[in-house]
Amino acid sequence: MKYNKKIVSRYLYFFLGLFSFSVSFTFFLSPNNLVFGGVSGLSLVFKELFGINTSLFVLLCSIGVLIISFPLLGKEKTYGSILGSLLLPLFLELTELISYYIAFETNDLLLSSIFGGVLGGIGFGLVYKAGFTTGGTDIIKQILNKYLKISLGKAMFIVESIIVVSGIFVFGITKALYALVVLFIMTEITDRVILGVSRSKAFYIVTSETDKVKKYIINSLGHSVTIFDAIGGFSKENEKVLFCVIPTREYYILKEGINNIDKDAFFVVCDAYEVHGGE
Repeated sequence: MKYNKKIVSRYLYFFLGLFSFSVSFTFFLSPNNLVFGGVSGLSLVFKELFGINTSLFVLLCSIGVLIISFPLLGKEKTYGSILGSLLLPLFLELTELISYYIAFETNDLLLSSIFGGVLGGIGFGLVYKAGFTTGGTDIIKQILNKYLKISLGKAMFIVESIIVVSGIFVFGITKALYALVVLFIMTEITDRVILGVSRSKAFYIVTSETDKVKKYIINSLGHSVTIFDAIGGFSKENEKVLFCVIPTREYYILKEGINNIDKDAFFVVCDAYEVHGGE
């Protein structure tokens, strides 16, 4: 039963994600010709130049990229992209039909960029969180990563930059700048959906006042501490590293407490998105 619930929730996230992105594209991005990247963004360029239907263009490109993916990336990586590649054009076509009955005033480029970026980011985040991709440029990035030996981040920059630049020549620099706003918002929201909002902070602390800092965290803040044995990479000396996870609201309290005990203390603070177990 638990296994079935996980499958149902996974596909629910996937379908909601596709729908959210399709609404973003159909109602906010496409009407304003905001070429934000990806095959969907590129479809706006081809629609303007050659009159090709956007959902048809996305479908044809997705099928073409899938065919290339099988020999270059292998079956395992390609299988995860098949469903998203084929269903995204369908969702785009469905939301296009809905747009004939529901109309939004989307002449304001800034509002369209914000709402388009947010809904698109939610959509991609839900799709990725469910363990799927929408294919298209995601596959191209993986191919560049594998055969040109460049990071996925650089591959993403190259592919998306080419698409955004193509929008400059067709729709002008102003809309390209708004498209960059869309891309930034979409990227940030996607990360937030996948990782969630950090409600905790993880502290790694190196201090000469190990016992005092430990007692302060335990007695004053009421949190547990783990102590690691470490060796300084430069000094080669044995050191103690204190590790603790606290609620985000107590971040400044612990930070000031450490500084008051040892002004020369070294510490690193990271977002902790999931915390399980412990006391």
